Amino acid sequence: MSKVDIAVVDYGMGNLRSVSKALEHVAPGKNVVVTSRPDEVASAERVVFPGQGAMPDCIRELIARGLRGAVLDAAKHKPFLGICIGLQMLFDHSEEGDATGLGLFKGNVKRFAAADMVDSLGKKLKVPHMGWNQVYQSHQVNSQPHVLWQNIADGARFYYVHSYYVQPDDESIISGLSHYPKRFTCAIAKDNLFAVQFHPEKSANAGLQLLSNFVNWSPS
Repeated sequence: MSKVDIAVVDYGMGNLRSVSKALEHVAPGKNVVVTSRPDEVASAERVVFPGQGAMPDCIRELIARGLRGAVLDAAKHKPFLGICIGLQMLFDHSEEGDATGLGLFKGNVKRFAAADMVDSLGKKLKVPHMGWNQVYQSHQVNSQPHVLWQNIADGARFYYVHSYYVQPDDESIISGLSHYPKRFTCAIAKDNLFAVQFHPEKSANAGLQLLSNFVNWSPS
């Protein structure tokens, strides 16, 4: 088996081509592999955990393909990037289908409440939250943004498609916030793990910069 520099976890949920192509663009010398093999995830230098669709289906497919253990181990021990549902699945529980998550972090995945879906001008907002929105970087360590925000302006716009958002019990892991219309967590970070609700692979230059930062990240 050839060396896997970056494993993109494939558990049958969503089109992963845009993720892998974006990674290949920012890391042309790296071997980027879209894989459903637990051994390739385990051997990879770093792991990207994306996802689209309903969380109950994602969890079911992840377990059915024997990937749960490999993903959890990677999330604890090597540079790890969760994207969209790949962020939500890291938590205890989701309101979507009353689903049990991987439990790596304490907290819940909540649906945008219909009663809140009105902006400051009284205009009704739609769910899912779809399109570009600003991301505000949270200062976690020594009043500095996370290294994955390097060369990305605070308030830069990223692309979203989601109806649910994470609500961590431990606010110290929050690394980014957006508003729709209320504030919600859009990025978390702890040790070797970084995960985002938005889609960096669809977020033009800011998204490519974040992926480049991840590819070059050496967590201490």
